[in-house]
Amino acid sequence: MSALVELSDAHVVHKARTGGLFIRDKVYALTGADLTIAPGETVGVVGESGCGKSTLAKVLVGVQRPTSGMVAFGGRDLWAMRPAERRAAVGGSTGMIFQDPSTALNRRLTVRQILRDPLDVHDRGTRSQREARVRELTSLVGLPRALTDALPGQLSGGQRQRVAIARALALDPRLVVADEPTSALDVSVRAQILNLLLDLKERLGLALVFVSHDIQTVRRMSDRVITMYLGRIVEESPAAEVTDRSRHPYTRALFSATPGLLDPIDPIPLIGPVPSATRPPSGCPFRTRCWKADQVCASSMPDFTSASASRHRFRCHHPVEEEQSTRDLVRQSSSHTREPS
Repeated sequence: MSALVELSDAHVVHKARTGGLFIRDKVYALTGADLTIAPGETVGVVGESGCGKSTLAKVLVGVQRPTSGMVAFGGRDLWAMRPAERRAAVGGSTGMIFQDPSTALNRRLTVRQILRDPLDVHDRGTRSQREARVRELTSLVGLPRALTDALPGQLSGGQRQRVAIARALALDPRLVVADEPTSALDVSVRAQILNLLLDLKERLGLALVFVSHDIQTVRRMSDRVITMYLGRIVEESPAAEVTDRSRHPYTRALFSATPGLLDPIDPIPLIGPVPSATRPPSGCPFRTRCWKADQVCASSMPDFTSASASRHRFRCHHPVEEEQSTRDLVRQSSSHTREPS
């Protein structure tokens, strides 16, 4: 199956003024990202805050231009297109759902105007066809028709996120990127929104990229799970294998922090904060917090290694053994942290 979106060695480097008026540090937001999204699949993206998840999401939908590397959409180099061509190709084929619907929606526009806006910008259909599409979208996401003339401030958080989802679907996209779509919502409505996304994905045949801190939800929703650390993709695993058969120590540590209720374990301890993205460590960026790190880890970033499972790859000099239990890793890492330095 041909790729819908493909990243090849994509880098995003920002400049931040941190040392005075004329001194700017480089922020390495995304480093060497290689990723392929196939039509109709769901790819989950996990990692701690500041690891590059949102930057990756923006690169995938053409909002963020990479500093270097290639982004191909439908087999064509996205940033080699003319601006108008790129807007038509990406704007009409992708949608994005942001974290906080209260800030993602224009509070001065009614629901009707918010949903009509992408149709107007891309000149889709006649006036009556656009109105019909608005009615279709509100029905699709389970919004009462009476709310089409309401302002976002008159809606609940869950209703606002349904509007945001409907807006992302307005142009019949092939890819939807959901960046922390439930983190700003009450617990009581999160399950409703997640179930809605899954239902829409199946009904419409969407490819879905689901970015979240809630890694157990990512595992349940996804076909594949991408683990990111300090701007790098460090593991890519089938979702069914990510909890107990992931090979990167960081992935195991993440999933150990949210164990199942039927088999609770202590989390794998990670000592110290995530390093600064302006001054990342040499070699493997996870080495400063990893209980398996040695001088090899400090000297070079490992290349991807493929595991036995299909589409399972990881970047680690000292990977976790495939059959090693997370419970054993907890004991191993805890013993390491108690050793005198």
